[in-house]
Amino acid sequence: MRVGYGSGEGAAGADGVSANLDESWLTGDPPWLGLFGRWLREGVAAAIPEPNAMVIATVDAQGCPSTRTVLCKSVDANGLVFFTGHDSDKGRDLSANPCASVTFPWIALERQVHFRGLVERVSREVTQEYWASRPRGSQLGSAGSFQSQPIGSRDELEDQARRIAAQFGGVDGTEAVPVPDRWGGYLLRPRRVEFWQGRADRLHNRVRLTLDDGGWHTVRLQP
Repeated sequence: MRVGYGSGEGAAGADGVSANLDESWLTGDPPWLGLFGRWLREGVAAAIPEPNAMVIATVDAQGCPSTRTVLCKSVDANGLVFFTGHDSDKGRDLSANPCASVTFPWIALERQVHFRGLVERVSREVTQEYWASRPRGSQLGSAGSFQSQPIGSRDELEDQARRIAAQFGGVDGTEAVPVPDRWGGYLLRPRRVEFWQGRADRLHNRVRLTLDDGGWHTVRLQP
């Protein structure tokens, strides 16, 4: 299976942009934030399913990598925030090796953005604020699941979730569902960001930003 990206010099690719990705597009503080925000908004406008979905890679204590998809819930100059169980596979990986790499695979627009950096837990106040914004069913689902832990069957899982939901009056209840201690938010602070734009004949555009003591540095990479 093979897909031909882009349409060559002077012609628009799947994103409708004829211009080639250029270092001059990176403006602001930090310089990756403006373009990433614009591409994310354009992904929303293009009705890409879950444009805030990102593939996150972590590494366990034995050095073995693992990937899965999570939802990015906020982006600002500090980095990317996502939420998960502290005792989940990714939570345990981040405790052992507090760094991660993520990819936003906007293939329908022939675009990708990659981030790599250190990861830290957000404050409990930030976690509680986000938790309060979630649908009640999502709150109950997280409270009723011990993420990444084995369970005997689907029936057992649903029975466990029903028992925990009943403690708070179910989906239609009014009693507040507290944030489980085992669940919370993480902030990835980028030290490397790469923008990728598909082009014809595999001559894709790649622009990478790297943070060091002197600030952000930009370089164009061969595809």
